[in-house]
This record gives sequence, structure tokens and C-alpha cells, in this order.
Amino acid sequence: MKLQFYLFTVLLGIVLAVHLAMNGKVGSVINNARVGNAVFWCIGACAAVLIGLTGWQSGVLSGFKQVHPLLLTAGALGACLVFAIAWMLPHVGARGVFITLIAGQVLGGMALSHFGWLDSPIQKVGPLNIIGAIVMVGGVYLSTYSR
Repeated sequence: MKLQFYLFTVLLGIVLAVHLAMNGKVGSVINNARVGNAVFWCIGACAAVLIGLTGWQSGVLSGFKQVHPLLLTAGALGACLVFAIAWMLPHVGARGVFITLIAGQVLGGMALSHFGWLDSPIQKVGPLNIIGAIVMVGGVYLSTYSR
């Protein structure tokens, strides 16, 4: 187990929470979540191009011939995901959105790993994992609906 990777992942989760809350706030301030999201994605696209150009190598795009076209829809999926989260934040609140989002990620990650989808290393889900998932869902309920 590489502790530094897990710690970095926690940091990324914090950054993601702040990023999405910022996106939601922009949409709330201008009273249009779609436009706020579009502005974020345009800025993000410019940043991605700059980051990509720093690692440019001759012939790097030739590998795209082997990429299944369906995988390239991830950009649109990500845009819809961020829009939906930014739209939900003012309605549900940061705690409810992020706790349930994390639970969904855990359940999705369990399925991806169990079946080895998208080249994820196979890690079979066992009875203790299922119990953990049930406890997690119960924790989400307690955390979001208890007063």
C-alpha cells in the first residue's frame, strides 16, 4: 500500500469539492448554472491544452487510432457531471451532494474493480466489502438526514 498516493487522493477529493462548490457558486451568482458551467469548462479546456502542450511528443496523437470512440465521450460525460453537481449544490447543499457523490463513487469503483471494467485491476467484491457498502449507505443516510 502506498500511503502517499492515498493521501494525495484525499487532497484531490478536497480540491474537487472546492472546485465544484466554486462552479455552483458562479452559477448561483449569475443565476444560470449552465452558463457558469460553460465558462468553467472553457477555462478548463484552455488549461488542459496548456498542460498537454508541455508534454507534447512527436506522433503522440497517432495512438488515438486505437481508442474506441465511445471512450472519447468521457469529456461530454464530465461536463454533464460537473453541470449536474453545480446545479444540485444550491438545492441540496455541499454536505448532501458530496457525501452521496462519494458513496456513488465507492459503489461504482467496487463494480469497476470487481469486473475489471475499463482495464481496472480485478479486485473481487466479497461479503465484507458488501457489508462495508451497506454500512456506508447507512452512514450517508445518517449524515444527510439526521438533525
